[in-house]
Amino acid sequence: VQLQASGGGLVQAGGSLRLSCATSGRTVSSYGMGWFRQAPGKEREFVAAITWSGSITYYADSVKGRFTISRDNAKNTVYLQMNSLLLEDTAVYYCAADPDPRHSWSLKQGSTYDYWGQGTQVTVSS
Repeated sequence: VQLQASGGGLVQAGGSLRLSCATSGRTVSSYGMGWFRQAPGKEREFVAAITWSGSITYYADSVKGRFTISRDNAKNTVYLQMNSLLLEDTAVYYCAADPDPRHSWSLKQGSTYDYWGQGTQVTVSS
């Protein structure tokens, strides 16, 4: 499975961006999907995740109410809508895929995922 994240860029604080994670190689309709981010000098952190059916979503407290994760299984794509962006949202954002539907309870953990995309830079300016 190959993951291609896109949609990052430079945006002013308070603005919005939508990240996309396009997958290829095989269908990921049964995969749990997640977004993580890593800011300079910091460890990678969980942002949001969605189960294979889309029925359950998880968010980090820092983005809850501002970010929305969704998926379109017909397009093999996962999205992260980011609103009300803050300076501290600046990071490289990575999408990840977990092929085991039994892992729905552990989608907040990076170690759960088998596949990772290359990342897309999000920079929020004042």
